Amino acid sequence: MRILAIGAHPDDLEILCGGTLAKYFAKGNKIIMAIVTDGAAGSTELGAEELKKIRRQEAEASAKLINADFIWLGEPDELFFETEKTRVKFVDLIRKAKPDVIITHAPTDYHPDHQAVSRAVLNASFTSSLPNIKSEYPAHELVCPLFYMDTFVGVNFQPSDYVNITEHYEMKRKMLACHASQIKWLKAHDKIDILELIETCAKFRGYQAGVKYAESFQSASYWLRIKPERLLP
Repeated sequence: MRILAIGAHPDDLEILCGGTLAKYFAKGNKIIMAIVTDGAAGSTELGAEELKKIRRQEAEASAKLINADFIWLGEPDELFFETEKTRVKFVDLIRKAKPDVIITHAPTDYHPDHQAVSRAVLNASFTSSLPNIKSEYPAHELVCPLFYMDTFVGVNFQPSDYVNITEHYEMKRKMLACHASQIKWLKAHDKIDILELIETCAKFRGYQAGVKYAESFQSASYWLRIKPERLLP
């Protein structure tokens, strides 16, 4: 299958579904990692232009670990909104990627960019299937099944599905470790060790699912997207 994972910021995918992406890859699936914003707000020491370059390099290095195609949309960090322009941009992203499954943020997550990306992906993934909506790429044949990844530390999130990532946890950690600028920023801004936090969350979801480490998801249960087979790895 072709798996399109769409994160609002560089590092979001690694934190919230990195183990699942690594597992998909290990099973022979094609991964596309798309980052919506430029991450320019995540530092007190670096200027926006310098930080954009660093964060893109970090995200690309992470994607390479699972041989993922990498797409950088470059929207402004903290200022992403769904508009006609961004709707078309997301439609083209999906048409270019031609996914069988899309993973993105839950609409209930804490960050306004996460919430806006979640809604934009839901809407564009329907619009992308309509041939009369013209854009750079031809219409996608599928209204994609869509899974929302866990919220940050699981707040306001009730899983419908779990993925056992025990064998792929170390790859998740390696992917996140590529984001050195944000490991430092999150310690300074939020007083958290993000590498420690992802292990705690993976263990917590693992306890729920009866395995050592797990990631959790909600199926976006809308008409045309519900499939009888299991699509998560």
